[in-house]
Amino acid sequence: ERRAAGERMNAMILAAGRGTRMRPLTDDCPKPLLAVGGRALIDWHLHALAAAGFGRVVINIAWQGAALQRHVGDGDRYGLAIRYSDEGAHALETAGGIARALPLLGPAPFVVINGDIHTDYPLDRLELRDGDLARLVLVDNPRQHPRGDFALAGDRVTHDGDRRLTFAGIGVYRPALFRGLPARALRLAPILDRAIEQGLVGGEHYRGDWHDIGTPERLRALDARLNAAVP
Repeated sequence: ERRAAGERMNAMILAAGRGTRMRPLTDDCPKPLLAVGGRALIDWHLHALAAAGFGRVVINIAWQGAALQRHVGDGDRYGLAIRYSDEGAHALETAGGIARALPLLGPAPFVVINGDIHTDYPLDRLELRDGDLARLVLVDNPRQHPRGDFALAGDRVTHDGDRRLTFAGIGVYRPALFRGLPARALRLAPILDRAIEQGLVGGEHYRGDWHDIGTPERLRALDARLNAAVP
């Protein structure tokens, strides 16, 4: 079976990171609340998820989590039902955070989006092929990450290929990929690497608008671009 985003998958936004590369902007503000184009980063994601037909969204929180909860609330103003996975004082990194949130995400495949990207990727077209554990969205390598992360052979994500691409921070996953992981900080890359070696990870190359907002300079550049596009 193929399960597409329009079939009411749940989604997760990764928002627990400290944002050290964004200091001093993140000294008193969680990174997902930094604004571009007149809207908080996380608001762009939430509006896009609602427009794509998602119903429940889980947000993991740690640093300045209370401020994030005050801003987002229960999700009603976005047309979403929002739940929070509180990781306490120290974030659990990507895989650890997803594993902690599994009870909130449910038994079906779910979408995960990095909170510090901005994109026009059409979230309603995300789907997971029968038998796969994950499907990743890959993009052209940005200047700050020239070596990329993975390659594609057709719709299969591989480690080796003539053209390397960068993981966009958008993926669909089966809970089985994370089930049973220890309750501690864990990176996503080793988890994906094992599944890729087993041939269980699909992918696509997205050529549209995508930005990794990892520094104040990149935040300012994107803000200027978005504001210039407003008539």
